[in-house]
Amino acid sequence: IVAGYLSFLLSTGAIAGLGKNDVIAVLAGLIILYLAGQLSERIFGKEEVGGFKGWLWSGIVPFFFIWVVAWVLFYNH
Repeated sequence: IVAGYLSFLLSTGAIAGLGKNDVIAVLAGLIILYLAGQLSERIFGKEEVGGFKGWLWSGIVPFFFIWVVAWVLFYNH
């Protein structure tokens, strides 16, 4: 939801100095995905999460779905 809101802010130009930029909005979401994966790996341990490959592929589908849905809802509201 945070990534969706940040993407909304970046794509609508609500953050002064960055303008309307969908590419930066997508990059921000991907950076948040990477940071969340690294954090979960540190909290739960590499073995339980499955390492980089495990959290990337097991977490990317739900993250992407919620991210895009939140982005669209914020954008259309």
